[in-house]
Parts: sequence; structure tokens; C-alpha cells
Amino acid sequence: MKEELKAKLVLAEKNKAEYKALAKKLKRTKPKNLDKTVHELHDKVFEKIDCLDCANCCKTTSPTFYERDIDRLSKHLKLKPSSFIDKYLSVDEDGDYVLTTAPCPFLDYENYCTVYESRPLACREYPHTNRKRFYQILDLSLINTSICPAVADVFERLKA
Repeated sequence: MKEELKAKLVLAEKNKAEYKALAKKLKRTKPKNLDKTVHELHDKVFEKIDCLDCANCCKTTSPTFYERDIDRLSKHLKLKPSSFIDKYLSVDEDGDYVLTTAPCPFLDYENYCTVYESRPLACREYPHTNRKRFYQILDLSLINTSICPAVADVFERLKA
């Protein structure tokens, strides 16, 4: 990971209490322009951040795999869904399918996803900062500030 991206995660850790207070306030007040503001910040942040320079999400966390994700990936890998589950997934404490290993077994040495076209929905939508009704995922986004430098940057800019 590039040093400037690491620095964003360090800053996010330092400002975690401020981000938490901000998230609490935003959940309570639900500003009408929150989605517009966050989407604009998302676009600005991703003009400067390339996920291939980081891939921390793929290296540290697992997406939730839904049945349609399992079917799509199984087909892509020419495996039966049950074989895909046995080889790559386990059930977490919430009863969701998640990867058994980290980093993601589909991440290559250059941070490319080897199953990109068939990747799970959670990977397609990550880091969720361009999602509608952002106030609904503030808790998840708060967690993501410690994983994704882009989300950390969005929160830093929101704070300002």
C-alpha cells in the first residue's frame, strides 16, 4: 500500500471518535443533502485514489456471499456451488457465507481480482460511499474508515 494511503488510515484511527460523533449526528438529523454531498466527495476522492494501489479490503476482510454470488462464481470457476462453498467459504457468527481465508484467494500479486467480472455484489458496491440513503450505512462506513483509505478520506472531508 502506498504511504499516502497508509497515512489516511492512520489519520482515520486518530480521528475515530470524531467520525463516530459525526456519524451519530448524521443518523439523527438525516440531512436532505447528505447523499449528494457524500457522492460528490466519493467522486473527488476516487479521482485521486486507485484501488489497485491498496486492495486493503481484499487483504483484510471478506464480503458476504449471497446465493446468487455463489452461483455466479461457481459457474465462472467451473465448480458446483457445493464445491465452491467447501473450498472457499465458511459461515460466520451472523449465519452469512464469508471467505475462510484472508487475503481473498482471488486477489493476485498486483492487486487485481482474478474473478472481477463475477465478483460478489458486496465487492461490486464497496466501499458504499456512492450509495443512496447513506445515513442507513453510517455504522458500516464508520468501520470501513479503518479499512479503506477512500472512506477515511470521505469522512475527513465530511468532518470539515
